[in-house]
Amino acid sequence: MSGPPPPRAVAAPAPLRRKVSVHGVVQGVGFRPYLHALATGLGLSGQVTNTPEGVLAEVEGDPEAVARFCDRIALDAPPLARVEDVRYEEMPATGDTAFTILASRTGGPAGTSIPPDTATCAACLSELADPADRRHRHPFVNCTHCGPRFTIVTGLPYDRPHTTMAGFPMCPDCAREYADPADRRFHAQPVACPACGPRLRLLLRRPDGDGPPRPVATADPVAEARALLADGAIVAVKGLGGYHLACDATDPAAVALLRHRKGRGDKPFAVMARGVDDIEHLVRLGPTERSLLTGGTRPIVLLRRRTAPGALRPAEAVAPGSPDLGVMLPYTPLHHLLLGLPGDAEGPRLLVMTSGNVSGEPLVTDDEEALSRLAHLADAWLTHDRPIHVPCDDSVVRVCDGEPLIVRRARGWAPLPVTLPVSVRAALAVGGDLKSVLCLGEGRRAWLSAHIGDMDDLATQRAFERAAAHLESITPVRPEMLVADRHPGYRSARWAVRNAAGRPVVQVQHHHAHVAAAMAENGRDGSRPVIGVAFDGTGYGDDGAVWGGEVLLADYDGFTRFGHLAYVPLPGSDAAVQRPYRMALAHLRAAGLDRSDRLACTAACPPDELRVLERQLERNLNCVPTSSMGRLFDAVSSLAGVCQRAGYEAQAAVELEAAALRAPADDTTAYAFALRPARPGGGPVQADPAPVLAAVVDDLRAGVGPALIAARFHRAVTGLVHRLCVLARERHGLDTVALTGGVFLNSLLSSGCSRALEADGFTVLRHHLVPPGDGGLALGQLMVAARAEENGERP
Repeated sequence: MSGPPPPRAVAAPAPLRRKVSVHGVVQGVGFRPYLHALATGLGLSGQVTNTPEGVLAEVEGDPEAVARFCDRIALDAPPLARVEDVRYEEMPATGDTAFTILASRTGGPAGTSIPPDTATCAACLSELADPADRRHRHPFVNCTHCGPRFTIVTGLPYDRPHTTMAGFPMCPDCAREYADPADRRFHAQPVACPACGPRLRLLLRRPDGDGPPRPVATADPVAEARALLADGAIVAVKGLGGYHLACDATDPAAVALLRHRKGRGDKPFAVMARGVDDIEHLVRLGPTERSLLTGGTRPIVLLRRRTAPGALRPAEAVAPGSPDLGVMLPYTPLHHLLLGLPGDAEGPRLLVMTSGNVSGEPLVTDDEEALSRLAHLADAWLTHDRPIHVPCDDSVVRVCDGEPLIVRRARGWAPLPVTLPVSVRAALAVGGDLKSVLCLGEGRRAWLSAHIGDMDDLATQRAFERAAAHLESITPVRPEMLVADRHPGYRSARWAVRNAAGRPVVQVQHHHAHVAAAMAENGRDGSRPVIGVAFDGTGYGDDGAVWGGEVLLADYDGFTRFGHLAYVPLPGSDAAVQRPYRMALAHLRAAGLDRSDRLACTAACPPDELRVLERQLERNLNCVPTSSMGRLFDAVSSLAGVCQRAGYEAQAAVELEAAALRAPADDTTAYAFALRPARPGGGPVQADPAPVLAAVVDDLRAGVGPALIAARFHRAVTGLVHRLCVLARERHGLDTVALTGGVFLNSLLSSGCSRALEADGFTVLRHHLVPPGDGGLALGQLMVAARAEENGERP
């Protein structure tokens, strides 16, 4: 009896080969090693390389394994990677038997995204502190998961020859790690060690201040620098994107000296702490704040102060009058060494870390320039020989209602692209003249430069030009048009006209750009208008006035001015900004209120200036009309006796917010604006602050303190926003509100407005990817101009 026939052999499926292209932040993050491990783990052969467009791989083997490879590329990507797009196509099999990493391809337009600089990872920190490790106390330890990226890149593709590490040949040990697919330093471009990496050096200012600083012969420059800081010295420390000026934050004399030398006024300093344990008694920490402080980005986080006891406290002069303390934790190995590793001799545990520049000038990055431009600021220089190619200041973030609110977008975020809700034509938007940031975009992506600064200074204007050139060098975008603010005096707009080279220059109204930026980062495609509440200090209006208290009905195509603060004269422009009492007196006159000598604003104004100011207001000389909400904050701050002279931008408003936070929680009184209906022939609704100012004066005469006045004023502005948005909904059927402009960096106001609007059924758009102030302006300009070009119009 014969048995069953033997089973028929099933032929193995024919090998499948695919070409796979990956785009996004996929260079400088260990992506090729990752694909090597993924392919070999699945038994696939092939190759991978960097190209200017991204990462290109070919994989061959079992069809199911090839499909799993493609599916897992984005799911299991390295921590610093951001995969935006994976495309593949079938190819003829070649019979490869191994998977190899090829040398990078050059040529063609850049299409990949450079990763930002990232804080030192836990594995590298462990090596830094391990006496048995060959990188023990090496100030430049890094790997594929951390370290410098954006600030050292000179070109694409991202390989060591295209970085400022090109001048540091790898020693045999580093070269072996770099070539080993199993090592976490496999193709880590900044890899280095004490044998082959950059070198620290310490220089001291000469006692008489004349002549170049003298080098200090020492085996441990960091230990010497720590000792200097402990003795009250100011040390210029070279970081990732520029120099910091550091001093012991707990030493009142050192902080006062730094403030005096830097010409900082009362503007708060940021501090760097060794760890969260050193600041928990100083500030309020929620989960989002902790995550920002300890994550890979490590910005300066503005944290609400608390009064809990603790021995470690910054000097009062670190952040006078501010409700917040700006804190960051170490993000480079050098920072960790400077604050001390376990077992180190005791040194300062809180350091002021402020930008290495004179206030108003750009960040210093060049070593020779640091010795000259910082000569009158620093007592010593802790520097090194790895060049900084791209200046990049520290990012600044605050947390509002549990969400990050970016104040300054720079290190850790730049140059990560922003995904756009609609496709745009290739364009360069140049932003404004304050907090200058550029935006280069095409298709569905936009790249923002790091924070550049204010365009008053020639050195900042040169930094602006370099930033524009660098953005083009690391992106595929070749702008076909330029976009600028409508302000006729902006230096950024003039630069756009000078550099147009035959390309169109599109000008976008300031507050329209603010609203468009909020729409873009919240994924709005512009098919339906929003109610844009744009509150700031200064923006050029279509009627030639200074706008800044605007409610717009806007999409990307255009806007209608639905409402605004009633105009008051702005006496002396910059003089009124720097001396809030001038705005208080202008508002009192516009409201028909007596400027009694008992009012703080009147007492603060010198008699001669007061006489001139009265004639100026009476005759309307050098008095541009303004609807600025920022200037109204200044006026109330002065009236309440909080701030009469502003040494830095928005000081009066910052200190008014601080006062409001001190108000008793059981007081719910709110002042109220009067609304003037639109004129019969049309026009915007006007919000008249006269009743608010009258109520402030009445409270002052009744002996009400600054804290209650500040809180009641904040509630008045919140109520005004709600009333105007309800009116816009009733008339136009819109129920989405964008809160934007620099005034909404005030988290008390932003939170109050958002709560009131959401409780009434509105959808509220707030900023999380770009600042609400002028640092986000360029993104909105790009969106408005792109739509106008598409429609064949000019916005």
